[in-house]
Amino acid sequence: MPESPTSVITDAMQAAIGVEGPPATMEVTTTGIRMFARAVGYTDPTFYDEAAARARGYRGLVAPPGFMGTAIHRPDGPTFEGMVSLEIPYRRILDGGTTYEFLEPIVAGDLLTSRSRITELRERDGSMGPMLIVFREAVFAREDGTVVAKSRGNLIHY
Repeated sequence: MPESPTSVITDAMQAAIGVEGPPATMEVTTTGIRMFARAVGYTDPTFYDEAAARARGYRGLVAPPGFMGTAIHRPDGPTFEGMVSLEIPYRRILDGGTTYEFLEPIVAGDLLTSRSRITELRERDGSMGPMLIVFREAVFAREDGTVVAKSRGNLIHY
């Protein structure tokens, strides 16, 4: 019987489960909203026309589902702000998907802060060999502390 492969999940990785990463800040701008909506093919006028959005009772141009703003880049800051970093031995990454729960409308002018945490590490064998699936959750809040959305997703490292 072949020997079972050794786990790549270290004690440090295991200890990172449940640890909240540093906050990441995203700006929700009219340009970002319109570009995202156009890129994914949304046609609802609330994503393009501020008057149409206000006529429907929103504070401003509405962010389409899946658009959480644009990360504020700081040249001297981390590349992936907001995530707990893991030393994973695999070089390739595949997005395993993300689901969102929207609790409040997100509109142009909002400044969102997200906090994410790893919820699970799972190893599997795939067609290209062993892989590690990292499951994460994130909470997005406006400056006043109102939670506007939550996400759950995973990255597949192989």
